[in-house]
Amino acid sequence: MASKSDPLVLHAHFSGPNPYKIAIALEMLSLPYKVKLWEFGDDPIKGVKGEAFLAINENGRLPALEDPNTSVTSWESGAVLNYLLRVYDKSNILGPRGESEQDHVDYEKWILFLLTGLGPMTGQANWYRHYNSTPNEDALGRYSAQVYRHYDVLEGQLEKSGGSSVLPGGFCAVDVHFYPWVDEYKFAGVSLDKYPRIQRWYNEVANMEAVKHAYTKVPEGSMA
Repeated sequence: MASKSDPLVLHAHFSGPNPYKIAIALEMLSLPYKVKLWEFGDDPIKGVKGEAFLAINENGRLPALEDPNTSVTSWESGAVLNYLLRVYDKSNILGPRGESEQDHVDYEKWILFLLTGLGPMTGQANWYRHYNSTPNEDALGRYSAQVYRHYDVLEGQLEKSGGSSVLPGGFCAVDVHFYPWVDEYKFAGVSLDKYPRIQRWYNEVANMEAVKHAYTKVPEGSMA
């Protein structure tokens, strides 16, 4: 087995939000890592739907993470983050901010709210605004409205911390999950003007050194 200092390999594309989650977590945990960038499409060597990447992630989606220290490969951002927390977050840097069952349930439910709600709705808004071959204003309106509905819920939740973190008690993996998707708001064509707590939280997270390093390092990765 490799030494514990060997860098992990983050498979990413610079334009997608989910790889940045993993980079932020790696930065927060002070883990050495290198970034390998892939193209969209089915090129057998460079594409996420090609043979080389499908050997890493059968679903052909980013991110994926290879850990030479444990020989573990993970994909799906939720699973990758959970792996990093189990194996490397011994000081509970990103884990729940309390020990009660309610603390753990709150931690999980807000991550799932992002993974099954705000993230997919933002992704669909992005798709119908930029990529759908035939304009579909009904679909774009529906998904934009759903993004705002989720923002309404998030704005209310942030009141509990004064806008400093999604869960009271400070920055944790919940914030890691949320930030790259809220960062898509301009691309999705939605506004934060009616959400002062989201704006405060977003600006504070954007200025964290780990976040700035992640957003610098991913685009500078080496191409597959």
